[in-house]
Amino acid sequence: MYNYLFARQHDGDMLLRIEDTDSTRFVPGAEEYILEALNWLGIEIDEGLRMRDGQIESVGEHGPYRQSERRDIYWEYVKYLLDNQLAYVAFDTPEQLEAKRKEIPNFQYDATTRSMMDNSLTCLNAKERALSGEPYVVRFLVEPDEEVVVHDLIRGDVVINSNILDDKVLYKSSDKLPTYHLANIVDDHLMGITHVIRGEEWLPSAPLHVLLYRAFGWEDTMPQFAHLPLLLKPDGNGKLSKRDGDRLGFPVFPLEFHNQKDGSVSSGYRESGYYPEAVINFLALLGWHTSGDQEIFSMDDLIAQFSLERVSKSGAKFDYEKGKWFNHQYLQLRSNEQLAVEFRPILVEKLGEKAVKNIGQEKIAKIVGLVKERVSFVSELWEQCNFLFVAPDEYDEKSLKKRWKEDSPKHMKELYAVLKAQKDWSAEALDATVLPWIEQNEYGLGIVMNAFRICLVGAARGPHIWAITDILGKDETLRRVEAALKKLS
Repeated sequence: MYNYLFARQHDGDMLLRIEDTDSTRFVPGAEEYILEALNWLGIEIDEGLRMRDGQIESVGEHGPYRQSERRDIYWEYVKYLLDNQLAYVAFDTPEQLEAKRKEIPNFQYDATTRSMMDNSLTCLNAKERALSGEPYVVRFLVEPDEEVVVHDLIRGDVVINSNILDDKVLYKSSDKLPTYHLANIVDDHLMGITHVIRGEEWLPSAPLHVLLYRAFGWEDTMPQFAHLPLLLKPDGNGKLSKRDGDRLGFPVFPLEFHNQKDGSVSSGYRESGYYPEAVINFLALLGWHTSGDQEIFSMDDLIAQFSLERVSKSGAKFDYEKGKWFNHQYLQLRSNEQLAVEFRPILVEKLGEKAVKNIGQEKIAKIVGLVKERVSFVSELWEQCNFLFVAPDEYDEKSLKKRWKEDSPKHMKELYAVLKAQKDWSAEALDATVLPWIEQNEYGLGIVMNAFRICLVGAARGPHIWAITDILGKDETLRRVEAALKKLS
């Protein structure tokens, strides 16, 4: 999202490529999922892969945009590094590497250990072994004791000594694919990427990327780096994970995701009833702060006001309750008519298609308007207004104990007669009739109206009483009072 805001703000292009060079971590359906999620959130792709009408299309002159389809391109650069002694071939098996880790505490493949490993720097027949089909990797040759400066737009200059870097694997013969480190450097260069905005967890990789740009002689076209703060657990320390969402009951994924490998299902913001603009607004303020007190931002607002200078260096706690608050705000901004359309499927599920058709959208919109301030999600509307569609068949014990008095049956019988005689059923007319009647009889406004509400709703809840009678109409109001008297007397 920050990449998108930055690109739009600077009249740039938003490019999407699929980084699928790690074949062991490939997840079926993930590519389609990513594209659908971006569409839902309103993040538009100018170049690369994007989804239109359910179909994936490739747009732009720098394709292909799946790294797994760019093998031949990467090999040229692997060969360049090998030919110029900037990289070397290593044959160490996983078992050999594991044995060395056990032997040497905090082992890393670098200038101090590469001489004792099985690679082209220590053996004379490396070329023949590689040509014979023996599995190998290509490792970058990191020179020791060199100060590497990463210019970061958020953190300033980050200086790292090359002694803490290992000779990263850049290429694997097993699948003829590069690793993330080489593929991204080559693609960023060939695709004209000007800025790399990514998570803080990639900061340790930045020095290696700087060294690779230097090795290829691309210092003048090296993108500017910006490493964003981590999203942290809502409770306690550490990076936010899917398990936190499962544990605390909130989504971590934009859309519901079905993992075809293990059959697990991860909840999504869309399926949980969040609006995409609410999710965008919520996420934008995690790690980025505004110059004032404004909290509600449209996408255009964010594009206009976003700046890397106001991105925090420290991690931001993922306050999922604040996410609900944002959704509540955006729900209130929707018209009653819009919400009625969104609410309709729930009504059909509860009442049936025929019943909902008889109610009509205008009435549904009117009902939604009475209760929407009490909810954060459309799915919560039914609980707030079900009594306006279905008469209560039982009465809340807590409400009865507090609101239904000894004289309530007597009051309701008299009120029934008053209402039955009423010609004008408007809220104003009912108010002008019922309130003086209560006052004349000295019954107490709260005592009568609370009991009346229980008759209509079944509990001490709901909007203004005359708003309820307006929706129910005279006949249904009287029927409910009569039914309550039969059951509660």
